[in-house]
Amino acid sequence: MNERSAVHGEAPAYAFYGDDFTGATDTLAHLARAGLRTMLFFVPPSDERLATLGRLDALGVAGAARTLAPRPQQQELARVGAAFAALGVRVIHYKVCSTFDSAPHTGSIGVAIRTLRDYCASELVAIVGGQPNLRRYCAFGQLFAAAGGDDGQPRIYRIDRHPTMSRHPVTPMNEADLRVHLQRQGVERIELIDWRDYALDDAGLLDEVRRKLAAKPTALLFDVLDDTHLQALGKVIAHYAERSAPLLAVGASSVAQAYAFACAAGRTEGVRENEASVPLARARGPVFVLAGSLSPLTEVQIEAAHSYLRIELDPRQMIGAHARAYIVGRVEAIAGPLRAGRNVLAFTARRVANATSTDCVPNENEKGTTHADGEAAPQSTLAQACAQLLQQVLNAVRLQRIGIAGGDTSSLAVRALDAWGLSYLAPLSSGVTMCRLHSDRVELDGMEIMLKGGQMGDADLFEKLINGEMLRSRVDA
Repeated sequence: MNERSAVHGEAPAYAFYGDDFTGATDTLAHLARAGLRTMLFFVPPSDERLATLGRLDALGVAGAARTLAPRPQQQELARVGAAFAALGVRVIHYKVCSTFDSAPHTGSIGVAIRTLRDYCASELVAIVGGQPNLRRYCAFGQLFAAAGGDDGQPRIYRIDRHPTMSRHPVTPMNEADLRVHLQRQGVERIELIDWRDYALDDAGLLDEVRRKLAAKPTALLFDVLDDTHLQALGKVIAHYAERSAPLLAVGASSVAQAYAFACAAGRTEGVRENEASVPLARARGPVFVLAGSLSPLTEVQIEAAHSYLRIELDPRQMIGAHARAYIVGRVEAIAGPLRAGRNVLAFTARRVANATSTDCVPNENEKGTTHADGEAAPQSTLAQACAQLLQQVLNAVRLQRIGIAGGDTSSLAVRALDAWGLSYLAPLSSGVTMCRLHSDRVELDGMEIMLKGGQMGDADLFEKLINGEMLRSRVDA
């Protein structure tokens, strides 16, 4: 045991880095509902912070790597990898979006693998495709994802034909084969464990993994179509993490689900998934939602938010020459009704086109281009403005519950708050979690916060944020 883990007793076995905040909270939720004591931090925690928290089974760091150019991404992940390795964890999970949207110049998964590989002793680098509870699937290395059809019913699309992700303005998914997609990001040799291999028994699957690893690939990609595949995969991860650690796993929250299945199999009493969860109660005061996402689903959710005073935010004015005065005016328009007890939903105007990310509308200088020195041009000016607005609203009125929609908006808005972490509170919808904010500021500590990616949640999600959601007999794992 290393010196640091000796100070804190048994080291957490599992550590994850979320490449955006919304996805990080989903991973937090799956681990917590599996009975694992988990905390999500905004930066790698200090010894002093860990000492105050006591024993943790797992921990995470919520970051913004999916928006970073290669150089700052490598710098951030090297710092995180070193911190995780110093803790003596068994598994390091680089949490990516379940749609794997990324590119060589922005949020490169290849950069993440090359950087974090230096801190992982295991010969196995596992790339996990698919997250069935979010209707994301990987078959023969090809990624598929659901989206609403013209009739409003979800349909399954190959990711390069997905109506939203194939048109992502910064990282469009124009290749469905994850091996090819990641090879373009510098992950040169990827072997595949396809879904048919799960028909083998545990020993047979391990033999197949060993056979593929004998060729010394950079990574193994694992198909995932249902929970039985995650159960088998969890045993593989546990086996290799026990032999040599840390093991690097790359994928969505399905990595945490597989790990939780392995923990359940290894405990005599089992892990009683979700039984520790409690229903989310109705909000005790007015609720504020900030929607920076431009996704079609978020637009549906805004239209269904009948219990809110809806206030439109003009993206051009949010980032224009008189942005400061405009934001001050919008804060006043928002804070007044909140003080009067009304729920308020502030959202970026849907009519503004030519967005350069799914949740921000930058100006003409922010097209996700790359400078000659390898640094990406800024992509989140509007998201930064939304973060300033949220900070000023919370300075003007004390709230018990808030929601933020949009990946970039969530990451930047939460980072703008004087807080250090999140813990799991309750489920709200598939892929959407209610968390408790942790801060050294009394007025922020304990605030309930929902962070939502653009493609996540039911149509009435913002109404549920007010009214709470009765816990179903089984929350999707």
